[in-house]
Amino acid sequence: MKPREQRDSGQGDLLRSRLDQIIDMRHPLVALARKVDWAFLEKTFGEAYTDGPGQPPLPTRLMAGLTILKYTHDLSDEVLCERWVENPYYQFFCGEEFFQHELVLDRSSLTRWRQRMGEEKIKALLQESLSIAVKTDAVKPSELSEVIIDTTVEPKNVMFPTDSRLLNRAREILVRLARKHDVALRQSYARVGKFALIKHQRYAHAKQFNRANRALKTLRTYLGRVIRDIARKIDGDVWLKEVIFGPILSRARRVRDQMQRQRGPKVYSLHAPEVECIGKGKAHRPYEFGVKVSVATTHRHAKGGQFAIHVKALPGNPYDGHTLATVIPDMEALVGNTLQRAFVDKGYRGHNAPPDYKFRVFIAGQKRRVTPKIKREMRRRSAVEPVIGHLKSEHRMGRNYLSHRQGDAINAVLAAAGYNFRLLIRWLRLLLLRFLIAVLRPLQVAAA
Repeated sequence: MKPREQRDSGQGDLLRSRLDQIIDMRHPLVALARKVDWAFLEKTFGEAYTDGPGQPPLPTRLMAGLTILKYTHDLSDEVLCERWVENPYYQFFCGEEFFQHELVLDRSSLTRWRQRMGEEKIKALLQESLSIAVKTDAVKPSELSEVIIDTTVEPKNVMFPTDSRLLNRAREILVRLARKHDVALRQSYARVGKFALIKHQRYAHAKQFNRANRALKTLRTYLGRVIRDIARKIDGDVWLKEVIFGPILSRARRVRDQMQRQRGPKVYSLHAPEVECIGKGKAHRPYEFGVKVSVATTHRHAKGGQFAIHVKALPGNPYDGHTLATVIPDMEALVGNTLQRAFVDKGYRGHNAPPDYKFRVFIAGQKRRVTPKIKREMRRRSAVEPVIGHLKSEHRMGRNYLSHRQGDAINAVLAAAGYNFRLLIRWLRLLLLRFLIAVLRPLQVAAA
């Protein structure tokens, strides 16, 4: 069924006061709620539903508002639900007319709503944030045609992968799953497996690598015995073989067989096999485990700040220069503006931008086709780095807790939308301050 959208009835209640009679209507969050085109979001997100029997879903304004607040203020789903019950401004932003003393949804509804929308629908929040920025003069439309593009890593919420820990963890998961489904094993290796893991860690720390390799071989042997034992016991049961043990057995075999310097994809996490190992050349962090993300921001510093105009997850760890063929058309479709110039770093040499944009992409250190004006503009290329820092430290892109590749893409887009909405809240607060100064200054002059 289609969601039953919230509408302001304009009516009072004998026992309760309306929220607009309690809160300060000049609050930036109230001003932002009035600027958001909720009808556009209802239409976009409503396309994910079909008319039919069943319980109607939660209102779009409630779910979209909660998602905006979550990524604007860097809150988990649990903390967001607690704050929503306590904060009347949060409730007003989400479309409530009266103060609610109990949560009107289940926390898991946020997860299901994000999964149902997907990356393409979630982009509407980022698009709406840029639309509000243009309407409030926080950024000019012409400033969206010159951009800075860079890539970063969105780390996944996984432990640092080591061969010994992956081998031991795979064995533990298989043993636990076998006990849950009453599959009797010859031996679980719980005690000796733990001791072998401790030995490997101590030998590796002491740089006694021959002994460490022997302990690692022992862990690999234990895992192989458990895999073969389970495979024999479930051979005649199609349900256990294909559905219950199939995925984890496949990953456990990959963990057992993969070597340190092998070519091709490897398993770095058993619960998140989509994780990739990405090296960005950082001295303090040579390798990061997650997904590569492209980030684009305005070249000029707009009145409202340095807005993020496009973010996209790029699975497969592609070469930076080979991402422009996907990023540039997607950016133009999102912004609704033709890209005039793009400034990138040296990692984009030999890029595959569309033919019409071949001479609109300027690379750091480039000598040809660089006029004095473009040379001055190239000094602004590093302005994307603080944007990436804010996305990671304040808007939940520094550690992604959402599952699967779809979660990687959704988290990146929502981080950019939350960053833009935070800039808009600050911009609306500044506009209110300017308005109050303009109103009160003549009164102070007259009184003097």
